Amino acid sequence: MSGELDDDVEAEQTISINEYLNDVEEKELEADLVLGGDEGKECTYSKGYMKRQAIFSCLSCAPEGNAGVCTACSLTCHDGHESWWWHCIVMSSSVCKIVELWTKRNFRCDCGNSKFGEFFCKLFPSKDVENAENSYNHNFKGVYCTCNRPYPDPDVEEQVEMIQCCICEDWFHEEHIGLEPSDEIPRDDEGEPVYEDFICKACSAVCSFLSTYPQTIWAAGLRRNAGCNTNKDKDVLEEIPSAGGSGKLENGICSNGSPREDNAIANTSAESVTGGKGVTGESSKKIFDLVQCMNDGGAHIACLFGDNIVVDGSISLTKPLFLSKNWRATLCRCKKCLSMYEQKRVPYLIDEEDSIAEYERTAKQKREEKLQQQEGAELTFLNKLGHVEKMEILNGIADMKDEFHNFLQSFDPSKAITSDDVHQIFENLAKKRRRE
Repeated sequence: MSGELDDDVEAEQTISINEYLNDVEEKELEADLVLGGDEGKECTYSKGYMKRQAIFSCLSCAPEGNAGVCTACSLTCHDGHESWWWHCIVMSSSVCKIVELWTKRNFRCDCGNSKFGEFFCKLFPSKDVENAENSYNHNFKGVYCTCNRPYPDPDVEEQVEMIQCCICEDWFHEEHIGLEPSDEIPRDDEGEPVYEDFICKACSAVCSFLSTYPQTIWAAGLRRNAGCNTNKDKDVLEEIPSAGGSGKLENGICSNGSPREDNAIANTSAESVTGGKGVTGESSKKIFDLVQCMNDGGAHIACLFGDNIVVDGSISLTKPLFLSKNWRATLCRCKKCLSMYEQKRVPYLIDEEDSIAEYERTAKQKREEKLQQQEGAELTFLNKLGHVEKMEILNGIADMKDEFHNFLQSFDPSKAITSDDVHQIFENLAKKRRRE
């Protein structure tokens, strides 16, 4: 019996205070990245159709799964609604259930509109009857992928990560994305993804124009089978007319500017196109030339690819695609291509703020600014105090530090710290204050 108790003690997981604080910080950062730095204090309806924001679907208030609410409304108007989909299924209850959808593009908060019946938004009640430009998929019903399963899946013991398509914004299990045996998901040696965006098999046909671009837009690991012919890509690069109209590619230098200026532009832009990873040889030179002419100030006059760009869909990509970092920066922005993006309903691909990478970068920036404001507020509060109050606070911090230090020195490291131990620390501090 005693042996079983010893085994239970050994099996109990223990963590250090530093590990706990680091875990809390990581979770806070993860939440900020998902919410885009939104503190959830105001409904986003007044901001119109936002380029990207965190969205939630309440399947009790809108059981058809055809409505989405912003972060603030999910916290205020739908506070207490059950957020675990499988709990509602297992319990067979009628409790409210809210589905976390991560982020959606070009979406306006629906909370309290006609899709919610008699339910009104507590934060912004004066809303239109319906947001006609909002787009909904089966994610709003709490299911994902081609298998139409919820996430987390109550019927699966080990949950696996899913991949989001940057076009339809649905989420897919890796085993359901339709990879060919010769292809693989681009990852580094540690198993971390090295691609910036993923396009699912169904949406790849819409993006057939990508077959005209050089293979550097494909994430490493899929370039050999990305649906583009290597020789064809080479020909396209060699035949690309000047993006500025009057300039030409002569001996690898765009004739619209001086060699020194052109090389500076090319070296700067190529790094963003290749995700900061250098390419060598003739391929490197051609990519530099391509990006150089895109940035020569006349990219809106002539198409980068002349008549080679795939507009009519005669070339169809029907396989999942993984795009390299900063691939969107290589997309042509001439009038013909801009019209094509509109026709295919993918104009957001040339909008930097649409990408998840930019969304998370902005969230990190907002988080850093918030932390700096908090530190500034603490310093301002401390500076407003008199000398006596400052000394009392500093002495209290020193006493707490000493008490924790003494406790850890005398504590048996083989044992776990309990709530009684923590209470005892604060009782000792209180006794010391009373003696003073």
